[in-house]
Amino acid sequence: MVGALGAFWGVAGVALLLGSAMYRLGAVALTAFAHELSPSHWASLLLVILFMAYAEGYRGFQQRFAPRVAARARYLRQHPRALHLLLAPLFCMGFFHATRRRRLTSLSVTFTIVALILCVRLLPQPWRGIIDAGVVIGLAWGLFSLLFFAIRAFTAERFDYAPDVPEDQH
Repeated sequence: MVGALGAFWGVAGVALLLGSAMYRLGAVALTAFAHELSPSHWASLLLVILFMAYAEGYRGFQQRFAPRVAARARYLRQHPRALHLLLAPLFCMGFFHATRRRRLTSLSVTFTIVALILCVRLLPQPWRGIIDAGVVIGLAWGLFSLLFFAIRAFTAERFDYAPDVPEDQH
C-alpha cells in the first residue's frame, strides 16, 4: 500500500510539474495573439507547433521520458524505501537511485531546458509566445503520454521499460 501511494505521488508530482508549466507558458503564448501577426508569424507558429509536437511531444516524452517515469514509478511501488517515497517525483524523473547514465541524462536535460527557458524569455513578443505555444503542445503531449504509460505500468502484468536503477539494487 505504501509503495502504491509513493508511485502515485511520483507520477502525480511529475504530472503537476508538466501541468504547471503548461499553465504558465500557455498564458505567455496567448499574449502573442494580442500583437498583429504577419503571415511569417503564422507560418512560424505552425512550424514551431509541428516541430515541438514531434520533437518534444513524440520523441522526447512519448518515446523516452513518459515510459521511464512510469517504469520507475512501478519499481517504486514494488520496492518502497522511505527517501524514495518522500521524493517520489524526483525519483521517478531519475535524479537519484538511478544508473550513472540516467542521472547524467536527467541532469543534462534539466540544465538544457533551464538554459533554453532563459534564452526564450529574452525574445520579444510575438516570437516568445510563438515558441511557448509549441512548448505547450509538447508538454500537453507529454502529460497525456505520462498518464497513458502510468496506467499501463500499474495495470499490465508486464511493462517492458527499464527503470534504470542500479543493477545490484533491483
